[in-house]
Amino acid sequence: MDWDGRPLRRAGGPRIIRVGGGTMAARLELVQGDITKQEVDAIVNAANTGLRGGGGVDGAIHRAGGPEIMAECDRIRAERGGCPTGTAVITTAGRLPARRVIHTAGPRWRGGNHGEPELLASCYKSCLDLAREHGLRTIAFPSISTGVYGYPVDQAARVALTTVRRYLQEHPDAFDLVRFVLFSEHDLRTYQEALAEISTASR
Repeated sequence: MDWDGRPLRRAGGPRIIRVGGGTMAARLELVQGDITKQEVDAIVNAANTGLRGGGGVDGAIHRAGGPEIMAECDRIRAERGGCPTGTAVITTAGRLPARRVIHTAGPRWRGGNHGEPELLASCYKSCLDLAREHGLRTIAFPSISTGVYGYPVDQAARVALTTVRRYLQEHPDAFDLVRFVLFSEHDLRTYQEALAEISTASR
């Protein structure tokens, strides 16, 4: 994948880093913004295993999307017991501009030697698998597990971008757009640096 490192700014909009090329047909974007406002086929919720809502991204998505999302989460919890770490489930998006919400439960950071990287990678892959199964061609991710779960942003960024990049190369026609929506300028810069490192290493 080519990396040009050029930040783009849309008037009145979020900062965007866009990359593409190589064997990937999909666009990969890094954006600083609000995931609840993304007009895509699916947004990803950094949920908990009980699908009971919470703070951060999880709370914001439920507040913006309304009670329909929690109603479907309640049904999934009753039928399946929740969403085990590293897996994903799909619900309506309620009042959100996205069509669907894909919920995934990321790992809590315990030092990095308890399978956290593998579980985090499984979150991203599970979400992409579910989106592909439902014909959802544009998807927006938050930075999973880097909030209250304490996963270091630099390490999480490398796992996220490596996993997504590999998936897009293996399934080049599955998606039109994969977007990472980062909360802060610091997180955006960290993801940008991680993507530059990954792209350089793969040349």
